[in-house]
Amino acid sequence: MATSFGSCRLQRYWRWGAVLRPKHDQQPLRLAAATTTSASVNVVLIRTLTRKVAIVGSGPSGCYTAKYLRAAWDKNKEDGEIDVIERLPTPYGLVRYGVAPDHPEVKNVQNDFDALFEKEGINYYGNVQVGRDVSIASLREIYDAVVLATGCQSDRRLGLEGEKNYSNILSAREFVAWYNGHPDFVHIGEKVQAALGGPIDEDKVRDGVSVVVVGHGNVALDCARVLAKGGKGLYDTDIASHVLQVLGNGVAHVSIVGRRGHIQGAFTIKEVRELVNLQEEGFAVSFVVREEELDMGATKDSLEELESAAGRPKQRINKLLRSAAAKKLDDNQPKRVDLRFLLSPSSWEPSADDPSRIEALVCERTRLEGHACAQRAVGTGEFERIPAHLALLSIGYKADPMPGLENHFDFERYTVRNERGRVERPLDGRLGGLYVAGWLKRGPSGIIGTNIPDAKETVASILDDLGSLEKWNEREVDLLSLLQEKGIQALDWGAYRRIDEKEKMHKRAENQPREKITDMKELIKTALHSSA
Repeated sequence: MATSFGSCRLQRYWRWGAVLRPKHDQQPLRLAAATTTSASVNVVLIRTLTRKVAIVGSGPSGCYTAKYLRAAWDKNKEDGEIDVIERLPTPYGLVRYGVAPDHPEVKNVQNDFDALFEKEGINYYGNVQVGRDVSIASLREIYDAVVLATGCQSDRRLGLEGEKNYSNILSAREFVAWYNGHPDFVHIGEKVQAALGGPIDEDKVRDGVSVVVVGHGNVALDCARVLAKGGKGLYDTDIASHVLQVLGNGVAHVSIVGRRGHIQGAFTIKEVRELVNLQEEGFAVSFVVREEELDMGATKDSLEELESAAGRPKQRINKLLRSAAAKKLDDNQPKRVDLRFLLSPSSWEPSADDPSRIEALVCERTRLEGHACAQRAVGTGEFERIPAHLALLSIGYKADPMPGLENHFDFERYTVRNERGRVERPLDGRLGGLYVAGWLKRGPSGIIGTNIPDAKETVASILDDLGSLEKWNEREVDLLSLLQEKGIQALDWGAYRRIDEKEKMHKRAENQPREKITDMKELIKTALHSSA
């Protein structure tokens, strides 16, 4: 990436141009590197600095940060390069590995991101783990700004006795990553299969099998819907093929439980409606909501929440759930999903046959206390046992501090302390600025689109800081050469395109968008060689 020009060594950080100047013009030219003289003019070769920004993480927050930073530079006719660094060979984070397989319309944002990486001045570095292959400190020596957009890598737990020791309790994050074909979570299939009772034919329902999902967010409802539909119901999606014989045609019974009422639920009407419509759409699933639980949650303060300025979406959900609760249960359906409210997990009941596994979740009935928009669940002393061959915890994600980031990490909120995305301003001529975007900045909340204003705010901080720098540092090393010295095989955009091409070519069904490669070695091999 570097060539010689006379006595000057050119890095990719510099662009060169020529300026014709009258010979009598003696005003100094900033960054003039070489001059050749003719009879009437001086031809001055000048170099202008190309600003360099690294974005660590290629999920929605990282991609939107790159998009709006590039757009700002283009609008102002400024030079700049953006390197997006991703731990995996494949980009897009939760868009690829978190969005439910039966939500292809949500995954269409990948087309927008694909176009981003085709642009001049935006580079992709896959298979590079910051903190292991290269440190944050090293990146700040190379770049004028470093943006951390790595999201959340672990989960919040209930903290009940023995929770970590039971083999059939998983986080929803692990389960979702497994069915979406994440290469780091293929092994989760063994745990799911053992919990559900071994392999099964794709056309058969797992009779007598119960799963409990703890949490009232969209991820919890996604997990329940995938379990109910089963591999057969998701055959034409991009769900990983290794899921098909584990889920079969769905499990017989799924319970979704949460501590508070339906008005406080974090789910959206889209996810609720999809559960309500499972039977009509031919998936042989009854959806059950208890009218008495809706009534118990409809406190005076809950009704005040419904009537508030932000209550309109909740009003629609309330109407939908009331309608579902009024319907007569169809006992002829082989599968069932129960959406439960005002139940707080109290203890795990171990299996009598195998103490390393649970066979039920014991919940305490709760009631709501407190003012509108601040109601809390309080135990009543009444308990209910919910059978569970498998338990999925969907009560929130949390970020882990990257090496070198400990002093900036908020261990209570699991975010990086920042001001409008700024963690540390750049130091003139020495270190690039440090910034955050996405969940690492604000916590695990919102939808994909929430990252748009979040990214714009961080970009504004970057532009303010870079615009005020008085001194630029001519750095002698770039990321590629640094990785090559360490023997790290970085994968560029063309390498990912080879993965993309192979996944779209080798499909199990004509209507399937792609068959994801789930083995890390195969991903890298495909990236480095033609898929023909």
